[in-house]
Amino acid sequence: MVWGGWDRHEPQQTTERFAALLRDQGFDVTVTGDLDVYLDADLLARQAVIVQCVTMSTITPEQVKGLLNAVRGGVGFAGWHGGAGDSFRNTPDYQYMVGGQWVAHPGNIFEYTVQITADHAITRGLRDFAMHSEQYYLHTDPSNTVLATTTFTGEHDPWIAGTVMPVAWTRRYGQGRVAYCALGHVNADFEVMEARELVLRGLLWAAGQLD
Repeated sequence: MVWGGWDRHEPQQTTERFAALLRDQGFDVTVTGDLDVYLDADLLARQAVIVQCVTMSTITPEQVKGLLNAVRGGVGFAGWHGGAGDSFRNTPDYQYMVGGQWVAHPGNIFEYTVQITADHAITRGLRDFAMHSEQYYLHTDPSNTVLATTTFTGEHDPWIAGTVMPVAWTRRYGQGRVAYCALGHVNADFEVMEARELVLRGLLWAAGQLD
């Protein structure tokens, strides 16, 4: 698990939350704040899943090459909110792997609904639920398998009224499984059971432990 970047997303706290949950599932979890871990091809190749929570940072060409090679070769990748969906704005190769990039959150913090839209191991048993947080507007890859969405009312930006936006998705990048969830602006957001489960199950799915 790799954390860093903008500290108002509470990357260390949220990473520690999911590190504990993964340990409860029997995983041997390593946590680091150093992107140079992506330079160690042998280490990455031994991982079931790479979990990243790094917002608005930069990554070197060598670091991103190491990450993408690992995922393409079969290592899973998963993350949430800006920690995976707004990580390296000047690195489109990374965005191509994740399947999307944050561009706006009109209205900032308010209550909205997340709709569960797919029958999938990640969503099974979950129902539509309310979030009081940022409603992410993303540019997304049409090849994603979308698991949950949210609909913009247009209250804050009228021209996007009725826009249905993916909230959680899975995809493949080479041989690797990729899972992303747009929820989780701060650690407290994961007190919402459904938000926490979407992320945790995404980590498990990306690791090949959930089908």
